[in-house]
Amino acid sequence: MRPAVRDGLGVGISVGVSGLAFGAAAVTAGLSVAQACVLSLLAFTGASQFALIGVVGGGGNLVAGTLGAVLLGARNGLYGLRLAGMLRVRGWRRLLSAHVVIDETTAVATGQPDDRSARAGFYTTAVSLYLAWNLSTLAGAVGAARIGDPRTFGLDVLGPAVFLALLWPRLTAGRAEARVAVAAAVLAIAATPLLPPGVPVMLAAVAALAGLRAPARDRTADGTTGGTTGEMVGGAAGGETAAETAGDASTGSGTGDAEAAGGTAGEGRKGLGA
Repeated sequence: MRPAVRDGLGVGISVGVSGLAFGAAAVTAGLSVAQACVLSLLAFTGASQFALIGVVGGGGNLVAGTLGAVLLGARNGLYGLRLAGMLRVRGWRRLLSAHVVIDETTAVATGQPDDRSARAGFYTTAVSLYLAWNLSTLAGAVGAARIGDPRTFGLDVLGPAVFLALLWPRLTAGRAEARVAVAAAVLAIAATPLLPPGVPVMLAAVAALAGLRAPARDRTADGTTGGTTGEMVGGAAGGETAAETAGDASTGSGTGDAEAAGGTAGEGRKGLGA
């Protein structure tokens, strides 16, 4: 169990500090410090949170931002199916456990040799990451709120820049991932001048069709691609959010986040890629 606890603490703390970027980006997008903190407490899925504030910061409405975030976070439900047999929780504990089923906790748990170690890794990651993410969100939000107008320092591009950084590891995972990313980006960018902010992100989900047609040679030896189609669509569609926000920025152009960490730690070790 010690390796599982060690892995969980390493992932939780290292990924959790990225909440600084989210807190600052959230305040930059127009959220209050309290709103940024509540979002981290209740949503607790980095890439979806960045997607939401990216849409809101770009002038989109809350409904469009929420739908985009839900689309990106839907994969957590699939993680739950995989973890149910390992965790074996019931009642109210099942509800609490479901709240922390994300890329990082799933990757650490599934990288362990037995169910006991998997449970130790899952909960160690969950607790350490939840605490670190929320504390750093508070620190980032308070810091951004105190410097005045973040656009003066070019911080209004922080959210989109972090979100786009999450996409990069997926682009090197395989041809299928690259096709989905490119298709989603083209759709989102083309739709940005024509549709309200946030809608192009959801429209980019059509790019998932490119991933469904991935030939067998594009897949890894275990029959999977390097990342999920949902992650690629959400990540590439984040380019539309960056394009919107960059239009108002003087310097240029957005998980889990921490979300990209799920791609590397699935091999047994977890690292930061929401």
